Amino acid sequence: MDNEYGIFVDVNGTPRTTSLIVAEFFRKRHDDVLKAVRNLDCSEEFRLRNFAETFYKDGQNKRQPCIEMTRDGFLFLVMGFRGKRAASVKEAFIKRFDAMELLIKSLQSAKNNFERLMAVIKITNDGVKTCDFINEVNLINKIVLGLSAKQFKEKLGLNKKESIRPYLTQEQISMIDKLQIADIGLYIAVPDYQERKKLLAEYFERLQKEQEDKYIYLKG
Repeated sequence: MDNEYGIFVDVNGTPRTTSLIVAEFFRKRHDDVLKAVRNLDCSEEFRLRNFAETFYKDGQNKRQPCIEMTRDGFLFLVMGFRGKRAASVKEAFIKRFDAMELLIKSLQSAKNNFERLMAVIKITNDGVKTCDFINEVNLINKIVLGLSAKQFKEKLGLNKKESIRPYLTQEQISMIDKLQIADIGLYIAVPDYQERKKLLAEYFERLQKEQEDKYIYLKG
């Protein structure tokens, strides 16, 4: 999962960027960026926590050194970069880091509430089947995305076993999470599938209207 500024999430769920990306966006030589990172006057503890030596393959398929860095590492590195363009790029990167961190939190919240919903389905049904879980998940997916998970994967050409969550927008994930929370209670209170579908769709429409009104208010 990454964005147009090359910010990605590592295996621990930490947003990072690389010295290659920094060199590209700040219009610097990559070897100069590598040198700047290695010459930073920071503690060894900070360096180990925020910078990681790695490699990439160049146009000749040769391994070349590269450095991955966290948000804190990035900020420590670029604070000395001067000029109007540098200032503009710094602001853009900070916004992208903020957006990525918010996305990660939303994904974790959606994952937690998904597990709660699955637990409710399992507890409520004596002879629960796999299709019961799939139907409830797709109920929410179809309301928010207009597609089932299978249809969404086919549209994007994803592997059948791959999760769709990393490919959703912040707004889509937030909506799915809110509907999951609502459905946790509805699944017990409203056993009828069609009635739950109707109530969740109405709730989704209200959420959309609230967002639209908020946008108009902020814009005005």
